Amino acid sequence: MVKKVVVIGSNSFSGAHFISLLLEKTEYEVIGIDRVDKSSIFLPYKGKEQGRFRYFNMDLNNDMENMLGLFEMIKPEYIVNFAAQSEVGPSWENPSHWFKTNTLAIVNLTNSLNGKEWLKNYVQISTPEIYGSCEEITEQAPYNPSTPYAASKAAGDMFIQTLIKNFNFPATFIRSTNVYGPGQQLFKIIPRAIIYMKLGKTISLHGGGEAVKSYIHIRDLSEGILRAMETQGKGEIYHLSPESGYSIKSIVKKIADKMGKIFQEVTEIVGERLGQDKAYVIKSDKAKAELGWSPEISLEQGLDECIEWVNDNWEIIQALPLDYIHKE
Repeated sequence: MVKKVVVIGSNSFSGAHFISLLLEKTEYEVIGIDRVDKSSIFLPYKGKEQGRFRYFNMDLNNDMENMLGLFEMIKPEYIVNFAAQSEVGPSWENPSHWFKTNTLAIVNLTNSLNGKEWLKNYVQISTPEIYGSCEEITEQAPYNPSTPYAASKAAGDMFIQTLIKNFNFPATFIRSTNVYGPGQQLFKIIPRAIIYMKLGKTISLHGGGEAVKSYIHIRDLSEGILRAMETQGKGEIYHLSPESGYSIKSIVKKIADKMGKIFQEVTEIVGERLGQDKAYVIKSDKAKAELGWSPEISLEQGLDECIEWVNDNWEIIQALPLDYIHKE
């Protein structure tokens, strides 16, 4: 039988790649929901729809009633929510916007979904940012957010956990480290570094780029989310991460080497970001044991794919803004 999957935030980087994976498999009918459309270079599911994908332009903050009405009509077995105000630094400027989307909208959405017999699993795409600076931690680590973004995501997760405890709400949480891959937002460090090197511009490394991140390829993340989605939705939390982390500086240096640039000539050191945590290195033993998941795409391969994507779409990319543009 065909399984119906709603993907909220369908045109986000992670949401679009997850849909692309779903459409490669014949057993899923996918309903995408997002507030913005994008160029097809950012939507890898384009061309794979084959009558099994429908898109609805809706906003978690402004179209909740219509969205819930759509769900009642479709009765999806699975809902995977990627939608969020996701940028860390800008969350200091308008923290209420982050709490509006990442907390209040999540409260309204999940509270309305509670008790729906047709829902087998609601998957909340969370973040290890809620732990604060962390190294080698498991899913039982305490919350210690360092930014408004992290605090807003933690609050949303905590509300869902109250529904799980009191009503057996069928939910699963995904917390992955820094995702990357072809089609990522241009202001993110990996595509930004590639683009700046092609343009001959200098890349600013906050705090010298010493912060350590664990970079997971978007395909590996999508595979893990799919396996978690197909579980029973019993409130489990799954970390999805590679075995080790890399400093931002080392990532930019790898890109420079691949593009024939001298690292010292294409970078500059600037002040550290407010609330920047020193490291995100989390353990994914639970996902490996319970989901049979492990990352397969190496950082070297993934960076090559990112460079190739920028080169292949350079004419379009040059005309697009390279900085983050905030939308409430």
